[in-house]
Amino acid sequence: MFSPSKMWNGFKSYIYKNYGENPGSMLVHTGVLGWILSSMAQVYAVVFNNKISKEQKVFLIPQEIADAAVNILSFYTLTSGVKYIGSKLTKTAKLRTSDITDLLKKGGHILEKGQKRVENKVYAGDWNFDITKLDNYNSEIADKFKPFRNGAEVITGLIGSVISSNLVTPIARNKYAAIKQKQALSNMNKPSEKDNTSSVNYDRRISMERYQNLAASKYSSGSLKI
Repeated sequence: MFSPSKMWNGFKSYIYKNYGENPGSMLVHTGVLGWILSSMAQVYAVVFNNKISKEQKVFLIPQEIADAAVNILSFYTLTSGVKYIGSKLTKTAKLRTSDITDLLKKGGHILEKGQKRVENKVYAGDWNFDITKLDNYNSEIADKFKPFRNGAEVITGLIGSVISSNLVTPIARNKYAAIKQKQALSNMNKPSEKDNTSSVNYDRRISMERYQNLAASKYSSGSLKI
């Protein structure tokens, strides 16, 4: 029998299992979900708006779908990439708290100033150092490291989402739109190949002036801000 309470408890368990100790990933995934829902709403508004002519829809629907793809891809790529950098900096202990520093010093994992490096030994701050692989990680370090790593991932993920939403995504979307507009205008200026002696037939293509008006008046799907 269907039980809303069991379904809700299962949902909470899934969220905790996948994001309880990884809030940075939740930030990225919810941001992507937001872009998807926003883009779906934009396409839906165009498709079912009776005030928009079929001529306009021929232009607007593919443009909205293309915008959605650019928005989602650029947001996910940049935000997850910046979050990864934050995670890597904490895992290699390039970024660390004073408490973590003391524990690493205790284990001899920090190369002090003037100290000679032991050959083939990996020290804290080296790019291939992994604090989670230390023998005393679970017993001494984990309780102090996990909250710090989670906070670093959230902050870097947030920075990535802001840069993506307000800088990279609009630039990428505008460049893509400019390319598509150039292609469309080129197609509109191409005469029919049916018969050179007959009058030029543009089939159902819209005019250049009409296309430019649509492009200028088109509302952007990039309204989501993080």
